[in-house]
Amino acid sequence: MDMITGRLSGLASRPANGEDNPLHRRGLGGRLSAGLSNGEQDAKQDILQRVVKMMDLSLLSSMEETEARAQIQEVCERLLNQASLPFNVPTRQRIVREIESEILGLGPLDTLLADPAISDILVNGPDQIYVERHGKLELASARFDSDRHLMTIIDRVVSRVGRRIDESSPMVDARLKDGSRVNAIIPPLALNGPVMSVRRFAVDRLTAERLVELGELTPGIARVLQMVVRGRLNILISGGTGTGKTTLLNVLSGFIPPDERVITIEDSAELQLQQPHVVRLETRPPNIEGRGEVTQRDLVRNSLRMRPDRIVVGEVRGAESLDMLQAMNTGHDGSLTTIHANTPRDGLTRIESMVAMSGVNLPTRSLRAQIASALDLVVQLERHEDGRRRVVSIQEIDGIEGDIITMSEIFRFEREGLDREGNVIGRFKATGVVPRFHDQLRRRGLELEIAVFDPAQAH
Repeated sequence: MDMITGRLSGLASRPANGEDNPLHRRGLGGRLSAGLSNGEQDAKQDILQRVVKMMDLSLLSSMEETEARAQIQEVCERLLNQASLPFNVPTRQRIVREIESEILGLGPLDTLLADPAISDILVNGPDQIYVERHGKLELASARFDSDRHLMTIIDRVVSRVGRRIDESSPMVDARLKDGSRVNAIIPPLALNGPVMSVRRFAVDRLTAERLVELGELTPGIARVLQMVVRGRLNILISGGTGTGKTTLLNVLSGFIPPDERVITIEDSAELQLQQPHVVRLETRPPNIEGRGEVTQRDLVRNSLRMRPDRIVVGEVRGAESLDMLQAMNTGHDGSLTTIHANTPRDGLTRIESMVAMSGVNLPTRSLRAQIASALDLVVQLERHEDGRRRVVSIQEIDGIEGDIITMSEIFRFEREGLDREGNVIGRFKATGVVPRFHDQLRRRGLELEIAVFDPAQAH
């Protein structure tokens, strides 16, 4: 303990100005909670300044987190006792907890990350943090102290996953310990200072039953999706940003039998597959010399040599789409992936565009024939004004006629309007089309009641 804290003499002195404050030199000292009064905040800042001045932060970083937190707690308690501050036990505990977050955690973000109702955290600068709760954005009370303080937290996040952010590389994708996805962009690209967004990782893994409870799909649609995954159909999940593509991908991957070897490929790992035989691969950005980059295309190509039963790509967004199509067409049935698109037809068009990025010049008809042969089903998602995410269309790819890929819609969400509370009114409905894969599933020994495709049935 002595090697870390040094002597406790002279604790009553405090820096006379911000320039001499070690917290400002390190970029620390942000406001963590709106729950503390002004006097309590001042006391917390005073204790925090002294802790940072006394403790060797580089030594703390080499410790296990539990031990480091214990060291910080001990020093804080001693300082609080010496200062004889008139705070009750809960207030003292809160002050210590916030100081721990400031030194070891993510500062103001720790309070927000502890709230399970928050799905997104959007930092538009040190003084403006928005959060999404239940599909609605609202301004949070948490703040950073300065641009420097926000940059310190961003650096802490990206360095933990071996990435960097600076003026020469001002954009970065990273993830938190819990799997939450982080994107940060700083000046000169961000004109008003550092910006960061956090897409929360679901602590409780959602199931198909839970999606039914939330109104995102129906029991009949969930049953169909379960059967097509078990029947090894290739599925493309399409939707805009924040529509729940990764969530649905997680749910569908849960239907994969446990005796199959699954390889996942992602830019930032966030899938939560529960099968025992899963190999997780993640891309790598170039280093400071611009070397060492490993793209999704590299990983897809390599995965074909790893004897996968199924390949799950978190999102196709570039030249890897060609390799994914080839994998689906060469025996890797049952593969799953997502794409950013507003309609199922747009999703197929985007795949065409991305294949062009690979540099392979294929005739239009040949490329569309390959897409039609590789993909079996497109599941379209939307996020509506009431904050709910819904499966709005499921379409089977029938084949190609001339130069056009033909598709048949099996289920759709028919929207009727809004109620007084702003909730979307509508219902899921079968179109009456019995898909071709119904017989395919039956031949595989998977019985799917044909009544589920009857528009007269409740869904």
